Amino acid sequence: MRLWVCVLLLSVVLCASADRPRIVQGLIRAGQFVRDAAGGTRDMYRAYKDMREANYKGADKYFHARGNYDAARRGPGGAWAARVIRWPFLLPHSDARETWQSGVSGRGAEDTRADQEANAWGRSGGDPNRYRPKGLPSKY
Repeated sequence: MRLWVCVLLLSVVLCASADRPRIVQGLIRAGQFVRDAAGGTRDMYRAYKDMREANYKGADKYFHARGNYDAARRGPGGAWAARVIRWPFLLPHSDARETWQSGVSGRGAEDTRADQEANAWGRSGGDPNRYRPKGLPSKY
């Protein structure tokens, strides 16, 4: 029994000090990617929730930029989440939605382009405060 315990402990020590096989490294990277993507999704949701709560005219670009900025800072998974998730929250990007948003909703194509610019600005690491309107409470 003691011999097997010693062999087990020696194996653990040797495995801990040895280089990890590629498959294990790949699994670890995949896990980090998924964790970053989940965190980025939470960042995007928090920005969306704050935008709805603030209900402040002209602040939508700020929240777009902030959500994308926070998500992209998490790493590759967060940056992926920021590219994939669109406003309104968790709707995939589609031409049909963009057409509806620019035509039917009354927002206009120019506003949609400005939203996309704010998204890109935040994803690229630009300061979201560029879009922060005067008078928006400091809570946001």
